[in-house]
Formats: sequence, structure tokens, C-alpha cells
Amino acid sequence: MTLDSPHPHLRLHRRGPVLTVTLDHRARRNSQTPTMWAAFAQIATTLPDDVRVVVLAGAGPSFSAGLDRGMLAPGGIPGEPDLLAPAAAGDLDGMAALIAGIQQGFTAWGECHAIVIAAVQGYAVGAGFQLALAADLRVVAEDVQFIMGETKLGMVPDLGGTAPLVSIMGYPRALEIIATGRAVGAAEAMHTGLANLVVPAAELDQAVGDLADAILQAPDPTIRALKRVLRAAVDNPVADQVVVERTAQAPLLAGLARTAGRT
Repeated sequence: MTLDSPHPHLRLHRRGPVLTVTLDHRARRNSQTPTMWAAFAQIATTLPDDVRVVVLAGAGPSFSAGLDRGMLAPGGIPGEPDLLAPAAAGDLDGMAALIAGIQQGFTAWGECHAIVIAAVQGYAVGAGFQLALAADLRVVAEDVQFIMGETKLGMVPDLGGTAPLVSIMGYPRALEIIATGRAVGAAEAMHTGLANLVVPAAELDQAVGDLADAILQAPDPTIRALKRVLRAAVDNPVADQVVVERTAQAPLLAGLARTAGRT
């Protein structure tokens, strides 16, 4: 089922409890803009309760070329916020506030109740790389090229991607990848845990569909609780994490007791 999209360069398709969000601006290699990031946040924060898996995909040969470079030109892109206006005016607080709003388009995927899978082929550059990092899982094609190119533009990654990248790959490797702007291919992505699965490009959609179907085999309340528990485990000390675990487990056990007629 094709759904109405909040952005002209995003396509939404629903297959039962699976929602696929596809970046579709092939003429610009699925480059991204602030209005698209606002649309990401809108989709993630208004997911129907019965959507259990979200797939983030890119149309064409590449996932996303990242920020549309037109945003860095004088005046930016018509219809888009002027990203550099606050900085040009010396308004650093205004610039920080603008970035904070933009970041919600990426952090909202980790906060939503669904499991989010990034299906990544070809180039995933800058904001494209960070969108893949915003997902819970990543299935990649053999031709994937993850590149964090912000430093070559005189910037640092600022869309929520640094924390997951350091968590997955460790500080030294994350520093080297970002500082040099080099590409991370499929083999390295799989070896370091950046990718959950590597498949031929022609099999990407099928592999993502199979993974989604496997997740759907578990009860919905269990998967929702699991996402919260494991997301918290990234930063929590053990003493705090065991509290998160038992707090999540108690209502699940109550549900099992009800099912077994123990109430």
C-alpha cells in the first residue's frame, strides 16, 4: 500500500506491519535537505502503533549522497532554510538551535517503538551515513561505500552519527574514518559490526524483507521492550542497566501469567 508522503522526495510504502521509507531524488543521488529531515522526524514520531518495522532505503544505485551541496551556496536552496544565515550573522546560539531541530530527524528513529532497518547500497555519504547509523540494524549491498565526508568541507558530523559510530567501531577507528573521509566497504562494515548482513545488490530487498519477517515472529511487546533495554545498555553502568532489565521484564511476565491463566 502506497501512502501519502510528507516530502516530495520520500516514498512511503506499507506492507502490513512494515513501513518502507525510500529516499527518491535520483537526479541528486538522494541528497538530503532540512525539509527532508523534518519529514523524517514527522514520520518517526507519528508512526502508527501497528507499524513494527521501518525500512530506510534509497532509490537507484546509491543510498544517499548526503547533504545537498546547494545548501552551502549563498542563499541556499529555494524553499529550504538557509543553514548558514545564523552563522554568517555570528549567531552561534541560533545556529545551535537550528542544528538541534535538524538532529531530531535522525535521533527520532532510535526513540520510536519500531525496529528500524537501513537497506544500504552504493554510496552512503555524510548525512547518508548518519541516517544509516540512526537505524537499529543495517543490511548492506556488496558495493556499499560508507563515507563521512564532513571534515573535507570544514565541518564535523552533527546529525547524531558520532555516538553510534564510536559505539560500534571504537574511538580510534571512528576518528580515523571521519578525519580522513575514507570509504568503508562491505567487508570492513561486516567485520566491525557496522553491517549486520552483506548481500549482493540484487538480493538487498529480499534480505531486508526476510530480516523484517524474522523480527515479526517475536511478540510485539517483547521487541519493543528489547529495543528500549538494549538502547539503554549502550551507556548505562551495570547497576542502572539491571534496573532497566527488570523494569522491562515485569510487565512481560505479567502478560505471560495472564496468557497461562495464572491470574
